[in-house]
Amino acid sequence: MSGALEIAQPLLLADNGLDATLLEQAFATLGTHSAEDADLYFQHTRSESWSLEESQVKSGSFNIDQGVGIRAVSGEKTAFAYSDDITAPAILEAARSVRTIAAAGQNARLYQPTEGQSHQLYAPLDPIGSLAEADKIALLHRLEAHTRALDPRITQVMASLAGEYDVVLVARQDGLLAADVRPLVRLSLQVIVEQNGRREQGSAGGGGRFDYAWFNEARLADYAQKAVAQALTNLAADPAPAGTMTVVLGPGWPGILLHEAIGHGLEGDFNRKGSSAFSGRIGQRVAAPGVTVLDDGNIADRRGSLNIDDEGTPTQSTVLIEDGILKGYLQDRLNARLMGVASTGNGRRETLAHLPLTRMTNTYMRAGSHDPAEILASVKKGLYASNFGGGQVDITSGKFVFAASEAWLIENGKLTRPVKGATLIGNGPDVLTRVALIGNDLALDPGVGTCGKDGQSVPVGVGQPTLRIDGLTVGGTQ
Repeated sequence: MSGALEIAQPLLLADNGLDATLLEQAFATLGTHSAEDADLYFQHTRSESWSLEESQVKSGSFNIDQGVGIRAVSGEKTAFAYSDDITAPAILEAARSVRTIAAAGQNARLYQPTEGQSHQLYAPLDPIGSLAEADKIALLHRLEAHTRALDPRITQVMASLAGEYDVVLVARQDGLLAADVRPLVRLSLQVIVEQNGRREQGSAGGGGRFDYAWFNEARLADYAQKAVAQALTNLAADPAPAGTMTVVLGPGWPGILLHEAIGHGLEGDFNRKGSSAFSGRIGQRVAAPGVTVLDDGNIADRRGSLNIDDEGTPTQSTVLIEDGILKGYLQDRLNARLMGVASTGNGRRETLAHLPLTRMTNTYMRAGSHDPAEILASVKKGLYASNFGGGQVDITSGKFVFAASEAWLIENGKLTRPVKGATLIGNGPDVLTRVALIGNDLALDPGVGTCGKDGQSVPVGVGQPTLRIDGLTVGGTQ
């Protein structure tokens, strides 16, 4: 038995008086004879958050949630029910509700559980118990101290610390029984600076699938330096110019543009329905030569990584675009079956009360061969964007608008003046064809990404090397 199953089965089954016989009864109640897929998704989650503002830790929260979601799928239709009560009567009642909705057949398949395969990308530890409450509060105060020591123009420091211990168990009608124990921590910092009546802000932070020990003094100092540097850059920034120009994107977090403008359009559900700008284009050139985009749920300790997805399928590294050619889409089990392909391990749900959807994990562009300094030197006049805030994307058309939270003018191959108010406007499929130079400095984000889709939020990762994109529309304030 895997380490995750050794934790999940006692916690989610035995401690609630359940065993494999109950799973068999549930599938029998579902009447899975006419269902092409069915599963039970058990989950136990403990989470906490602490917030510092005005030099005080003013709020803290702690939550425990558990329950089971039950699903049956026939064709494109899905019947679903969930219960926050993990007992035999509650599970069987939910199964009866699903059976009624699905109008499933009367003959049940024999359920024979088989342990599923998974990776070991992170330790099955409990981050919440890794630090005493007093030490969590002290950590936030130390982060504030690191930050305020950097500049007298700092007027406000806001910080938050969050941790989660998530145990899931997936039982499928095909007999698969798989589990995952998912630690997750995140530390966020926001700084406000003021000078001559002008106020600006900066932010930083990080996290991943480990415990609070990750946030050592060196990282606290690094987060403080980055947040303050961004705020002071914006304090000195001039209004951004507008027009069509060459844009250089920095490495790491700017990959959020790739995630939103391109990644969502490569999810299987949109392409099965023909609603993506990439629908029906496998095998075609959709990007400039040298552009290779992957979604990889297998990177150790990353925020977007999973040992198994929320349907019990091991995550994998999926090449979406290779040297500019579209190779495939991300798939969950439902869309993979309807499109006649295999699941890529991208079926994800926010909680047991949600249905799985096709979702990204860690999405990034592979490095190229150009030195970042060489890329900057190649630009006579343009914009360098090193950080992004919010954005909007239309999946069908691929059109996007993104706000740069930290940007500089490039003049004669050098960064000259910081600018603020710049927005990048374009079309995802089109912008891929405008990639002119790809840096050799691939970086992943620091572990802060959260992706929303159909009202569900899940942790994700992004990344890219320095990129030069020609002829991109920039919306500015002058």
